[in-house]
Amino acid sequence: MSDKPSVLFVCVHNAGRSQMAAAWLTHLAGGRVEVRSAGSDPGAGVNPAAVEAMAEVGIDISAEVPKILTVDAVKESDVCITMGCGDTCPVFPGKRYLDWQLEDPAGQGVEAVRPIRDEIKALVEGLIKEIAPESQA
Repeated sequence: MSDKPSVLFVCVHNAGRSQMAAAWLTHLAGGRVEVRSAGSDPGAGVNPAAVEAMAEVGIDISAEVPKILTVDAVKESDVCITMGCGDTCPVFPGKRYLDWQLEDPAGQGVEAVRPIRDEIKALVEGLIKEIAPESQA
């Protein structure tokens, strides 16, 4: 098991919010955090508007695939962040649970997804400062 903190992002379809959050955390944490994402009812593919919005900031999520939420994914994570799926995430003692209230980008164009993307980035930046600050050398 890794000594890095691990984060699981969960939304219903694992096609928009959780994919963008996982990509931001992977991109911004520089390998200091183990990142997972999953959905309680995974979609067929990642939301094209989310792919486009992330591409605009230089992050490619086009190869990502929605994954089903498993008990093991929760057990293996230190922090579980839900985004609109509420109590579908199994709860285990000793885990930290956060719920980020974010608009669902499903069915929306890239213009509507951009502010969601930017809000997720700000939340992820705050999370990184808390769980994996850069070492003071």
